[in-house]
Amino acid sequence: MASNKNALIRYKTIDKCLQNRYRKCTLNDLIDACSDALYEYEGKQTNVSKRTIQLDIQTMRSDKLGYNAPIIVVDKKYYTYEDPKYSIMNLPISSQDLEKLSETVSFLSQFKGFSHFNQLQEVIQKLEDHIYAEQTKNQPVIDFEKNENLKGIHFLDELHKYIINKKAIRITYQSFKTRNPNTFDFSPYLLKEFRNRWFVIGRRKVNRPLENLALDRIINIQKNDNSFIPNNIDLEAYYKVAIGVTINPNLKTQKIQLFVSHKFAPYIETKPLHFSQKTIERKHFGIIIQLDVQHNFELEKDILAFGEEVRVISPPELKRKIYNRLKKAVEFYDTDIQLNKIADFINKLAYKGCVVINYIFSRREIKKIANYINQLIRKNGSIEAFDLTADQISYNLSENQNIQKIIEKLPGNKQIKQVMFYPNATESTHKWHQNFNDDSIAIRIFLSGKNEEKIRYKVYLGSHHKALKKQTIDETTEISKAENCIIKNGGIMMINSKLLQKNMGIESKRNAYIEILLA
Repeated sequence: MASNKNALIRYKTIDKCLQNRYRKCTLNDLIDACSDALYEYEGKQTNVSKRTIQLDIQTMRSDKLGYNAPIIVVDKKYYTYEDPKYSIMNLPISSQDLEKLSETVSFLSQFKGFSHFNQLQEVIQKLEDHIYAEQTKNQPVIDFEKNENLKGIHFLDELHKYIINKKAIRITYQSFKTRNPNTFDFSPYLLKEFRNRWFVIGRRKVNRPLENLALDRIINIQKNDNSFIPNNIDLEAYYKVAIGVTINPNLKTQKIQLFVSHKFAPYIETKPLHFSQKTIERKHFGIIIQLDVQHNFELEKDILAFGEEVRVISPPELKRKIYNRLKKAVEFYDTDIQLNKIADFINKLAYKGCVVINYIFSRREIKKIANYINQLIRKNGSIEAFDLTADQISYNLSENQNIQKIIEKLPGNKQIKQVMFYPNATESTHKWHQNFNDDSIAIRIFLSGKNEEKIRYKVYLGSHHKALKKQTIDETTEISKAENCIIKNGGIMMINSKLLQKNMGIESKRNAYIEILLA
């Protein structure tokens, strides 16, 4: 019995090595892997012989156990599967095994009502469905949530063994926030699944808090000879205070109250967001529920997932956070300008000489640009204007997707020649003018921070088609009515340099704008 068990461990280990397309395995590599696996499973130091592994490979290639494994040798020394999708674990169940499995499932099903077997419910259901599919040769009638392309899932078995044996590991990990991988010692305590994504919970050092590492961000795991840091925390109780895996041990839970519309109330009541959820009030248009949880990223994500059907009542800071995120989401759609609309704007620019396009830059982009320019103002002092052409800000402006689309659609293959910043734009500093020295296009971006602040230009649409003398300009501006062009925060004004124009400014403390000159 022991020898059969050892053989199965070796087959499974060889199978795992041959499935790994990122590593080339020699015969010696397979020997080492099998020796390590037997030590981890059996706790005994076993030196697997070369002859044993060769016989194992021969057995796996044959029909003796029904494997018929397509094992090939590459470059005369590296073992792998010819079919990258093959695994001995994917083999169909024999009729004899199927009969025994059916008996086992039937036996386990008798205990479904006992609390001790609650955790087996899903396992039994999966087995019953698999047996049904095998016996009837039909498609399974139960489809459990799964993600076949989930990265890092192959680390599950390895991490499980380290946790059971209380062994420390050396892990190479790269979070989404870092540019380069980081290698560190780690003591794993728990494997946790949330929303079909796996995490390993543990700590790096004795005095450091628990960390959750996503398996899809793990690059490599190695054995570590350093001592394992024992776990002294009740992990089940630890994760009850919040939704998901992001826990702050120094943060208290809060009474979160949400209004749920009558349309979504049945869904949230039948599938609670958290075990602490309770309905505290019923109204004609919906219900009010309460959760006793920490405010974390996963809570916000769950609330946002219901869109307009769920509204935060309290606490105020969560309500404000959700409100701001929804505003940014709407803005994300508002700033998505389609190419056919850009073509219309370019045609209007050619015909009238001026066009205003709002929602080009998001609030985040405008705030970032404005903050950077404020630093320059503090550094250089109060000045009337300064050139940003060689500055990093010029690059950031040209990287905006909407600006890119607009510049690409402009006739004449226009390029950015100059980027100027004007901290104050008032009527006194700008008179009626028309410039016929070049054929440039200016894009003016309004930067003021408040929604009600808008920059205003007066223009004579169509005046760019011919040069006007000073007398004609004076007469035109006296007897004709100019068009008001109002640019909202984050919007742009595109203007032909030949257009008769005048900057009227705005009544505000700050009416700054950036002008991109294209020629």
